[in-house]
Amino acid sequence: MSRVSAILLAAGGGSRFGGGKLLAPFRGRPLIEWSLSELEGAPVDEVIAVLGADAERLRPLCEARGARTVLNADWKSGMATSVLAGLRACAPEAEAAVVLLADQPLVGSGAVERLVEAFRRGAEVAVATYGGEAINPVLFAREVWPLLHRELAGDRGARGILRRYPELVVEVPCDAVADPADVDTAEDLRYLEELSTRGGRRSWA
Repeated sequence: MSRVSAILLAAGGGSRFGGGKLLAPFRGRPLIEWSLSELEGAPVDEVIAVLGADAERLRPLCEARGARTVLNADWKSGMATSVLAGLRACAPEAEAAVVLLADQPLVGSGAVERLVEAFRRGAEVAVATYGGEAINPVLFAREVWPLLHRELAGDRGARGILRRYPELVVEVPCDAVADPADVDTAEDLRYLEELSTRGGRRSWA
């Protein structure tokens, strides 16, 4: 057992996409299925999908991929509520949690593995970087979860906490193993489709 949980944030309404974003087809499958399949082989004991909008349609897709689903009824209040819902759902024996976004389908097991390695070396917070920029995913050791419960709010995720407590953060280059491109609009999805036919991800080297 790795004693690490993965939390996939999949609760948003996708307003810029026009709704139904995570159900939209990407490479022949719903986007949520692609994001979950990219986590297969990751060194985690469980995958928790936090749902909100479209929960009833997303739940069977997530569970078919082996993810445990959690409903965040307060998802409209922002991403922070989904992060906290995921943390509350983690197994009691979990020593850390990796938080990922469901609309970043090219971030997968390679990035998670690097973050878990950093945690094993003592990192309390490990964040994936690309081209030197800290983006996603982010791993939080259980010791810092109380800090998240105190300070997370709104729709900015943990970015503010990373800035306020730099002494806790270890940056982990993931350029060679993942691409953090996210899907906000239908145009973004078309771009990723084209990208995937040319080799799967951008080069950050």
